[in-house]
Amino acid sequence: MTRRSILFRAARWLCAGVAVGALASASFAAPGDISFTKDIAPILAKKCVTCHGPEKAKGNYQLHNFETLLKPGASKTASVTPGQPAKSELFRLLTTTDADDRMPQKDDPLPKPQIALIDQWIQQGAKFDGPDTKAHLASLIPRVPHPSPPASYAQPVPIAALAFSPDGKQLAASGYHEVTLWEPATGKLLGRVKNLPQRVQALAWHPSGLWLAVGGGSPGQSGEIALVDVAKGEVVKVFASTIDTVMALAFDQDGSRLAAGGADNAIRLFSVPDGQELRLLQQHADWVLGLAFSPDGKHLASASRDRTARVFHLDTGVLEASYLGHEAPVSGVAFTEDGKTVYSCGRDKDVHFWPAKDAKKGGKISGAEGELFRVLLAGDQVFSCGADGQVRQHKLDDRSLVRALTGRGDRIYALAAHAPGKWLASGAHNGEVRVWNWEDGKTVASFIAAPR
Repeated sequence: MTRRSILFRAARWLCAGVAVGALASASFAAPGDISFTKDIAPILAKKCVTCHGPEKAKGNYQLHNFETLLKPGASKTASVTPGQPAKSELFRLLTTTDADDRMPQKDDPLPKPQIALIDQWIQQGAKFDGPDTKAHLASLIPRVPHPSPPASYAQPVPIAALAFSPDGKQLAASGYHEVTLWEPATGKLLGRVKNLPQRVQALAWHPSGLWLAVGGGSPGQSGEIALVDVAKGEVVKVFASTIDTVMALAFDQDGSRLAAGGADNAIRLFSVPDGQELRLLQQHADWVLGLAFSPDGKHLASASRDRTARVFHLDTGVLEASYLGHEAPVSGVAFTEDGKTVYSCGRDKDVHFWPAKDAKKGGKISGAEGELFRVLLAGDQVFSCGADGQVRQHKLDDRSLVRALTGRGDRIYALAAHAPGKWLASGAHNGEVRVWNWEDGKTVASFIAAPR
């Protein structure tokens, strides 16, 4: 094997995904000291950790934190030599004219201002200016204000998430860099919460009604878990920044903990409202798309694109059960009120129900004509929605079909329920939000959740 081949394999940590203009804050080499956390870490966290992080280490190299960044990969060649860019494999591969070696591969070279920025950082000693060299790079990046959403939308945006306030007087809907708040009985716009991730994918209303948890991000680049003060209409706490989009959120019954999962394959457990990370679960091999606490708060169920639904014991973090019955990506999960049974749904078009204790195969609710995105238990009813544009309502006791609720016929991504009022809300790809009375199946309100 040639030296060129060895170096090429060892240096794949500089992901092919690094693109021109990938980092606005690092577009130009500013005079003075270069900040690792502000200028260098965002490039690596957003573009490289997916291939060289705790879950995957191509070339036997990891860079999800500063400590691992400095350790060589399989070639044993130093990636960064402080003060000497010419002896740093990172810099050599960024600047070489050899197309076989040059990084990023299969993409344009980094622009000269970004090359100069990295050159200066190494010349200045490759200094670390964060609180902990073992901290994930995504957690080091300072939060910058998100762009404002459009004053009015030229066209509706897909509704990926919905959440009722505990009193049922407000319905939160996902938007573009915002969450919109609506009066569910009339469809009247009540407010807009801004300074949020590009795509909001998950919402969870705190049991107290004071806060709304918001999860989302920019696919393949960044994710964020934020706590919103609903009365003020502003973000009061960012629990975490991640390397990819946050897809699922859930509060436990007393609101003391928040669980979050996403496209980085991880599940994070936080205390509320201080946002301290209590536990990190990394047993899934693909996106985490759904989460649910058991009623007693001792267990957490998860749904993943890795074709499994899982149950974790939260006191220990131990994986207690894995349900493998779907044999297709799993997108939704829910506990029954006694905590003994888990319902899950996914691409196989069925809702499965199985014992939480051992995850043995139980039974199925069939009938959907497309993949299912959500399953929701409310009162004595089971609701599911999916690609066929219908919400199906089944009785919990015998799983018999009560009715199919239909809006404008587009894919339905989101469900939310207000059990005291027996209201169900659905959110569709075409931007339609529809609120139903689940006792008689009649529509309470229907509106496009995009300010105009």
